[in-house]
Amino acid sequence: MAFLLFSATASFAQTAEENYVPAPENLAARQEFQDNKFGIFLHWGIYSMPAQGEWYMTNANINRDEYAKLASGFYPSRFNAAEWVAAIKASGAKYICITSRHHDGFSMFKTRWSNYNIVDATPFKRDVLKELADECQKQGIKLHFYYSHIDWFRDDYPEGKTGHGTGRPQGHGNWESYYNFMNNQLTELLTNYGPVGAIWFDGAWDQPKDFDWQLPAQYELIHRLQPACLIGNNHHGTPHAGEDIQIFERDLPGENTAGYSAGQGISALPLETCETMNGMWGYKIEDQNYKSAETLIRYIVRAAGKNANLLMNIGPQPNGELPVTAVERLKEVGKWMATYGDTIYGTRGGDVPPQTWGVSTRKGKRLFIHILDLKGTELSFPLATKVVRAEQFHDRAPVPFTQDADNNLHLKLPQATTNPDYIVELILE
Repeated sequence: MAFLLFSATASFAQTAEENYVPAPENLAARQEFQDNKFGIFLHWGIYSMPAQGEWYMTNANINRDEYAKLASGFYPSRFNAAEWVAAIKASGAKYICITSRHHDGFSMFKTRWSNYNIVDATPFKRDVLKELADECQKQGIKLHFYYSHIDWFRDDYPEGKTGHGTGRPQGHGNWESYYNFMNNQLTELLTNYGPVGAIWFDGAWDQPKDFDWQLPAQYELIHRLQPACLIGNNHHGTPHAGEDIQIFERDLPGENTAGYSAGQGISALPLETCETMNGMWGYKIEDQNYKSAETLIRYIVRAAGKNANLLMNIGPQPNGELPVTAVERLKEVGKWMATYGDTIYGTRGGDVPPQTWGVSTRKGKRLFIHILDLKGTELSFPLATKVVRAEQFHDRAPVPFTQDADNNLHLKLPQATTNPDYIVELILE
């Protein structure tokens, strides 16, 4: 019924969202999102069972009926929402984004619009998203939902660039049916799971650039149900009308080493970079190539220096546990954030643009110089604002400095820089 009302007003919604003016609670949520700086991404679904990553269904051309049999054996007996949230919170992360439905079409929540979901199609019979939502509220951490615009299982999803070998009839697709299905599921997620921090869309790249996803009406639905809910879309382009955050995949804003951000400008919206902790998004049993804690910390710092959040991914195991190495990394990052988080949380990109030696972040009149790679104990850079005081962040020892007439600041560091991040705090006039 909710969607019938939505359909009747779709034309109005198309116009309204193109002229989108964020609600006051949405603007407040954007600022809180920027202040939070660090979140954990969770890619979890029945694709964890073959342990070959979240794209296994299409990469291996598995027939959808055979793939669906994974659901009948999916029983994550070790899943404990309280333990997950506590481990993630201990890392210093302020929010969690979890896959509610990935490209394989399996819903990780109870939905009345398809029986292909964790409650109806598995022996586990538990709504893990509901348990996670309740625990996030209890422990005071935001919950975001990833939602795929793609579906390799359903006949009504229009044929795209991926998912060709899953046994669907050639030329399949009924856009009106599929669009209604998506919006009905989004209505459930935004009605039955408490406050949702963001809807994180993915998959627009599966269709031609001129494909009409009818995003304005879909975005209007989300903002109407929860005005404070932020919308991001991993379409690898400039944000569309109605989006509240801009997403960068596997690259910091302004970079394109992964090949997804060619031509993607940097908007004035809050920014977020997503990156894997090892090599995959979903659980892959042989992928033990986890980034070191030092590397992860530096990624958080570099993201903050580029005025962006970092969304760091973990692929939970099929038994419902977070991988041991991932939990160890969470603890190590959390220890650092507990000591140095003041230089990250609540900051914005600082007065000194990112350099080869590091980045800067700022909070009020406090400018934090994050030195990540410096030979020697002297550092100079342009800074127009007058510095009142300079000190090492970790022990408050004074840092000698001079500021010349050409607006250059010269720091004489009391010691060689230390890993993973040597921080000098400047108090500005």
